[in-house]
Amino acid sequence: MIRPGEKVPLDGVVIEGASALNTVALTGESLPRDVNVCDEVISGCVNLSGVLRVRTTKAFGESTVSKIIRLVESAGENKSQSETFITRFARIYTPIVVFAALALAIIPTLWIYVQCSMVNVQWIYRALMFLVVSCPCALVISVPLTFFGGIGGASRKGILIKGANYMDVLAKVNTVVFDKTGTLTHGQFAVTAVHPDTCNENELLHLAAHVEHFSTHPIGAALRDAFPDEATDGCVVSDVEEIAGQGIRARVGDLIVCVGNTKMMDAVGAKWHDCHHVGTIIHVAIADNAQCTMHNAQFTYLGHIVINDKIKDDSAEAIASLKELGVAKTVMLTGDRQEVADHVAHELALTEYHAELLPADKVSILESLMVNGQCSMVNGQCSMVNGLLAFVGDGINDAPVLARADVGIAMGGLGSDAAIEAADVVLMDDKPSKIALAIRIARRTLSIARQNVTFAIGVKVAVLILATFGLATMWLAVFADVGVTVLAVLNAMRALR
Repeated sequence: MIRPGEKVPLDGVVIEGASALNTVALTGESLPRDVNVCDEVISGCVNLSGVLRVRTTKAFGESTVSKIIRLVESAGENKSQSETFITRFARIYTPIVVFAALALAIIPTLWIYVQCSMVNVQWIYRALMFLVVSCPCALVISVPLTFFGGIGGASRKGILIKGANYMDVLAKVNTVVFDKTGTLTHGQFAVTAVHPDTCNENELLHLAAHVEHFSTHPIGAALRDAFPDEATDGCVVSDVEEIAGQGIRARVGDLIVCVGNTKMMDAVGAKWHDCHHVGTIIHVAIADNAQCTMHNAQFTYLGHIVINDKIKDDSAEAIASLKELGVAKTVMLTGDRQEVADHVAHELALTEYHAELLPADKVSILESLMVNGQCSMVNGQCSMVNGLLAFVGDGINDAPVLARADVGIAMGGLGSDAAIEAADVVLMDDKPSKIALAIRIARRTLSIARQNVTFAIGVKVAVLILATFGLATMWLAVFADVGVTVLAVLNAMRALR
């Protein structure tokens, strides 16, 4: 038995009851899915209204949520582990300077001993000076400190980066793939258009909001939110009757009002007209004669209201900013319907999109994008460029893709725990525009790290050359180590801002 507000624990088939299921976390579909007897339900959905009795058809290990968990685990195993810049550099730098110092101490000393039969400690002194100069303090302190500063500076902006290696990856991102619901859109229904026929917009919203006064459906909540005075304007709502699969009929004051879909309008004889807007269309009709009964009234069509999942205010800005940064492709993967995905992709000018996807489908498409590379248009021609891929999502269904992408970015405000756990970067305020900011911070951090490396090595090489020919003193060697370290640390602190 699954009560209203509870999650569906196992996959199964409804044997008793009817309800609406919130499938956003699994499929990304904003509109709740109505289920009746004999309909299948999948684990992870949230029951919104009625009580359901469900006969389970799969054991826990084979349920939808378990399959998603296995996808996350396998995706994490396939993900390439990026090393930080300083790790790659130290692997080359440290052996070279150690062997060079040994060579400087041993080879000239042996040559002099063979030629003159005497030991000259001058070259051993120069080798020790060489080691002092080449000591990588400036690098092993300032470079990690630069990354810590970059991570700290990003966290001030509400961007949590889980490690310095993800800074490296973020700086090289060339393709950004988005989930739709909760990422580019709010994931909640809202009124996006009001089209009155024989009344004004305020009156149409007034009647619809009152009829939906007792409804727990997200559509009813959206209508009430669009007319916030509904609870305090003194209108009396009575004789509320919900008709399954059609809508709600109620008496508002002296009027009988029907609010529902085209089936309800046909049932009451109201002559509705089509709407070409994308979203859920709610039609409204009222009885001509307020003295008639609820079931024999003659209804007149008042108009319709469009309800849809609203695009976030900064989604368009996020896509534009990414393109300014040189990101070659912006792609959307969603489990929502084709027409909804097409509308969002067109509004945001995305490079491409794929709709009606299951979690496994998202992983397959993501892997194909990673294998095929990215196409950058140069002088009207497509040239393949080397770059990494970031995926941005928030739902349970996004967890496998977040784990598989080169860098996963999760919405931390309203995102699921599974998505936040699988992601490498978390945006705490759910603003997609922060993605471009995260990339800019990562690139600036790497730039400062490279400045420190170039400066430190440049000074050290100059002093090493002088030390090799006996033109440097130990004090100059100490400056090349400690002094350069202090200057590099001061430069690293710029990453905090």
